[in-house]
Amino acid sequence: QVQLVESGGGLVQPGGSLTLSCAASGIIFSIYHMEWYRQAPGKQRDMVALISSGGTTVYGNSVKGRFTISRDNAKNTVYLQMNSLSPEDTAVYYCNAHKAGSADYWGQGTQVTVSS
Repeated sequence: QVQLVESGGGLVQPGGSLTLSCAASGIIFSIYHMEWYRQAPGKQRDMVALISSGGTTVYGNSVKGRFTISRDNAKNTVYLQMNSLSPEDTAVYYCNAHKAGSADYWGQGTQVTVSS
């Protein structure tokens, strides 16, 4: 059974930082591209960052220079370091595992709220 479990969300003040984690089980983690998405109330789910199985990273325009995605294949975990957070970053953040020819897997999401 495949599981993606996000953690690390919470309430943070504007300008603060958070690190999200997503622990995967039931897949060969190292061969999957891993992505973070977010969805704010009333808005569509948008891709935030991607890290390929080979370590290539791609970021959404709104988070470039502020967020960093990384992975630890030994721990089957992908991370999202978020700096200089603003209220516009408030959303539920979801972890996604993707591999060509296979169904995508999603975590349950973790809430990030940026507010003073």
